[in-house]
Formats: sequence, structure tokens, C-alpha cells
Amino acid sequence: MGQKTEENLSTREVREKVVKTALDLAAETGWDSVTLYDIADKSNISIAKLFDLFDDRHDILAAFGKYVDHRVMHAVTSPGSDLSTRDRVFDLIMERLDVLNEHRDGVMSILRSFSSDPKEVLMTMPHLGRSMSWILEASGEPTRGISGCVKVVALTAVYLKTIRVWMKDDTVDMAK
Repeated sequence: MGQKTEENLSTREVREKVVKTALDLAAETGWDSVTLYDIADKSNISIAKLFDLFDDRHDILAAFGKYVDHRVMHAVTSPGSDLSTRDRVFDLIMERLDVLNEHRDGVMSILRSFSSDPKEVLMTMPHLGRSMSWILEASGEPTRGISGCVKVVALTAVYLKTIRVWMKDDTVDMAK
């Protein structure tokens, strides 16, 4: 069976291919040096198709975040489980880290690039906040109103501290 061409792929498949290619390139050359042209070229799609599907590199990162969220939400245990909210949040964060581990080198490159470009952090924060809100909601914790906002901000802070530890933890079981 031959490789599918751009014309034979669904929009979802092309978007997934672009995200995976972007992560692979970030792992190979560093996110700072990855261009949209490089992503299109390595994905075997036209720059016009890439333009039609994504606004910019940040949009590709947002699509990766959505992919991660999708995987995490599909791993949610059924409502009414005997786990506490805290345990459900922990399980979902660990699931998120498991998904990130599948693309560890690319994710690490992207995270390292944030230190040289704070604008990327600012552009990423709304997406991260939305992800943390979903984790809380999936854990049975409401996120409406001021108290919900405080919960989302607090979980985001905990998650960011966890990511810093994850970046230094190269063990298979993520014991740290």
C-alpha cells in the first residue's frame, strides 16, 4: 500500500500529520528553528494547504494541545467512581504526562524555546487554562464563577510546577 497523498487524506488526518511533523522537527532541530515552510515540506503538503488549516505555529501548538486533551478526556473513568476529586485530577494529570511522553523530545524543545520567547508563553496560556478547566470538570469539580477561576489558576500553577519536574525526570515510571 502506498503512502496517502494530500488529496487522499481527510482534513483531520492532514492536521494530525502536520502536528506530528512539527513535533518531530522540534525534536530534530529545535522549535526555535522550525518554520512553517519546513513543516509543510516535511509533511508533504503544500504551503497553501498548511495556510488553509493553521494560522501560524502557535495554532499548530494549539492543535497539539487539543490532541492531548482529546486523549486525556477519553481516558476519564466513568462518573461516580470511588476516587476522590483529588485522585481523579492526579490520574488525569498523569495521563496528560503519558501523552506528552510520547512526543517528549519535541515537547521539551518547545518548552525550552519558551524561555527565549515569552510571547509564546502568553499565547499558550489560554489553551493551557482551558485544558486545566477540562481536567477539573472531568474530575467532577465545577469551574464556574470566581471560585472556579481560582481553581483553574491553582491547578495551572501546580501543573506548571509538575511540568518543570517532568522535564528533569527521564525515568520510565515518572516517579518524581
